[in-house]
Amino acid sequence: MIGVVVTFEYREEFDRARVEAVAKEARTMFEGMPGLRAKYFTIDEDRRRATNFYVWDAEDAARGFFSDALRERVTGLYGVAPDVEFVDVLQAVENHPA
Repeated sequence: MIGVVVTFEYREEFDRARVEAVAKEARTMFEGMPGLRAKYFTIDEDRRRATNFYVWDAEDAARGFFSDALRERVTGLYGVAPDVEFVDVLQAVENHPA
């Protein structure tokens, strides 16, 4: 498994409503996406940062998804360019309610 951490740092105007709207709109695009185990949309208002975390089955799928075109698209959606980091997932714990 591979994780991808996508961070949007806001130096100036931070708009929580905009970040929430992007997350709500984008959610359905990721539901059932082949190779994607999970995606989390997060926000840290104190640090003026939005972070999205992805867990993929394979590195090639993760790297293939984060093309230059996608980076440009999300820059337009969030209003700032993302920082994209790839990390190895060593272990995962997934608790689901019964």
